[in-house]
Amino acid sequence: MKIKVMIVDDQVILSEGIRSVLATSDELDVIGVAHDGQEALDMMAEGHVPDVVLLDIRMPGMNGVVATGEIKKRYPDVKVLVLTTFDDSDYILSALNNGACGYLLKDIGATALIEAIRNAYEGDTILPAKIARKITDAAKMVTSDREIKLRRAFGFSDREVEIALMIYEGFNNRQIASALNLSDGTSRNYISAIYLKLGCDGRADAIAKMKATLEG
Repeated sequence: MKIKVMIVDDQVILSEGIRSVLATSDELDVIGVAHDGQEALDMMAEGHVPDVVLLDIRMPGMNGVVATGEIKKRYPDVKVLVLTTFDDSDYILSALNNGACGYLLKDIGATALIEAIRNAYEGDTILPAKIARKITDAAKMVTSDREIKLRRAFGFSDREVEIALMIYEGFNNRQIASALNLSDGTSRNYISAIYLKLGCDGRADAIAKMKATLEG
């Protein structure tokens, strides 16, 4: 069975070019092309629900960040893969925090794009090295004061402080693993150790305890 793909991009020549690239793969079936987030949602409401959405960020009407959140709210099983020219860390984090499973730049090659769609469909997080570095840099912009407070309060190691602050900033487990080049298992082990030192057993409680320490 082919992977159903929807392309969402306001630039017609680019969306048609992407469609042509995807048509070279026997594994993919482009079931629709929309030119903003609202049009994509309208198409899905009419029954054209894809497995993977390739979504631009900057579009008139409903942009890619808002569209990602709406798609994931209404169709949780649909994978949203951002494909854009913008590598601003705010865009990246906003898209990922709204439920995107990956973030690609439009200079990607045809073979790599097809592989990324396949991997996204299978449940992988798609973050090329350049994008992962942007996420890491954004995470490192926290003040040293926060790091000192967490070390003193909970006895975290350097790596645990780094991961704890990423949890606090809203990164999920996969994003942490990808950004820090860790395996999912290693990332989970660090997070479990952090929860143990915090004396909690879940993300919401962990964030609340860190917030009390950092903002109290």
